Amino acid sequence: MTEQWLNTLITATPQEGFELAITLSRRGVKYTQPDVETLKKLRPDYANSADSLTAASQVIAINFQTVAAANNYWRK
Repeated sequence: MTEQWLNTLITATPQEGFELAITLSRRGVKYTQPDVETLKKLRPDYANSADSLTAASQVIAINFQTVAAANNYWRK
């Protein structure tokens, strides 16, 4: 994937930052497994696994920490 889509980690609000963290997480999966059919095939396995969902939440949280730090935790 050579498309440039991430121009900044700066967001106006924490909500936008959280949404960016989700996008980063989803894009990470897409980079790791670029075959859409394989992703669709595997989805039922992880969508019903508490461990997989917890791991996905952890990845989002780590990405949110990164975005929050880049935004100086939205302090003015």
